[in-house]
Parts: sequence; C-alpha cells; structure tokens
Amino acid sequence: MKVERILPFARSLLERAIKPGDTVVDATIGNGHDTLFLSHLVGESGRVYGFDVQRAALEETTKRLKEHNVLNRVTLFHESHDQLSSLLPDSLKGTLTGAVFNLGYLPGGDKQIVTTPSSTIHAIEQLIHWLAPEGIIVLVIYHGHAEGEVEKQALMQYVKQLDQKLVHVLQYQFINQKNNPPFIVAIEKR
Repeated sequence: MKVERILPFARSLLERAIKPGDTVVDATIGNGHDTLFLSHLVGESGRVYGFDVQRAALEETTKRLKEHNVLNRVTLFHESHDQLSSLLPDSLKGTLTGAVFNLGYLPGGDKQIVTTPSSTIHAIEQLIHWLAPEGIIVLVIYHGHAEGEVEKQALMQYVKQLDQKLVHVLQYQFINQKNNPPFIVAIEKR
C-alpha cells in the first residue's frame, strides 16, 4: 500500500518535526509504544514528558522503557494531560517540537476510563503555547465507542475554529472503511 496507514502516518509527522535533543510530550502514554518511539527521536540529549491518569499505564510504560534502556530520557506523570502547564518547567515554553495523543481508552485496560473532550481541548490549548514554531501536535482519534464519538465531535468543532494565523490543522483519514476507523488531526504551529 502506497498510502500510509494511520499510525505510520502519525509517526512520520512526528519524525519530520522532532530531532535529537528536542523536548516533546506524550499526552496519553497508554502502554508506552509512542513514549518509546519519541524517546528514540529525542535521543540521549532530549526529553519526553508523558502523562496518563491510570497507574497501569505508567507501570507498563516504565517496564517498556526499562527494557529498551531509555527510561532516563523520560519523565512520567500520573496526571491528566490537562495539567501539563503546571508540571512542565517554565523554561520549556515555546520550545516543544512535538506532542502526541492517542484518544479513547487504554488498550487492554478499563474501557470505562476514557479521555474526555474538556481535558483534551484544555491540553491542546496549553500545548499550542508551549510549541516552538513548526512544532506539531498529532491527535489519533478513536471514535468507535460512544464516548469517543462525543470527544471526536467536540474536538472537530474546536480545531476547525483555531486561528489559521497561529496554526495549520490537517485531517487525515480513510473514508471508505467500516467500523469507525481512527483518524488523525495534526496541528502545526506557524
């Protein structure tokens, strides 16, 4: 297939924005796959800040990072992503080159614990101000469950009204697939 699937496309966007030594955010660490990916992009001199409200996510991510010997590049917070402004060092304002969200629930976890429109939008609002020029926020939106559909609707309404002088907003999705496949919204700071 020549057209990139959703997750590879998300990663290719991040690869274009992030280089060794950068500082980035994994807003929903989940099982740690994106955190690990980001830790390789930022290299030994960079930093990944990761957030999740579930203890199981932090435990699984910590285990994965230790297995790959990159835990020293990552700071994990057992907090919602909407708390990032109060947890990140002020010196990072205007310097972040990337952030990623995988919205919905923790794969293999409690499906009653989901990301919410209010916390996600609040986190995006903060991140836009913390991004460096050409920094990117990648949202992978899973909307195949009731709460995911609600979050999708709220997010789409929010991102469509973002000032084009401040950010570019891209939507990437397959439109002929069944069962509400995930799609990407990418926000690049100008």
